[in-house]
Amino acid sequence: MNPLIGKWTQPAGQPYPGLFFVFNEDGSFRAEFAEMGITSSGTYSVSGDILSMNQSQHTLGLVGQFEGRFAVEDDALKLALGNPGEKAPEDLSKARIYIRS
Repeated sequence: MNPLIGKWTQPAGQPYPGLFFVFNEDGSFRAEFAEMGITSSGTYSVSGDILSMNQSQHTLGLVGQFEGRFAVEDDALKLALGNPGEKAPEDLSKARIYIRS
């Protein structure tokens, strides 16, 4: 089972509180940060602790392939995404926290 399936929201105290990702069983995702009116979507895949996201739509045009490293513990997701076209970060030291919602 894919541990990312569902909706994950950044809580208060994180850089973008309210930002959420929804990862669907069909390999699609969408994200929204209502405070700035930003939405994005695309497809994703998981291999071990590596998340590959092909962001094909973004309000500000930030599209491309993103790679990240993640860990799910209970209802918390730690996610460290690299910049477009870069390899996933080596570890989760700069990960942002998301809560299953």
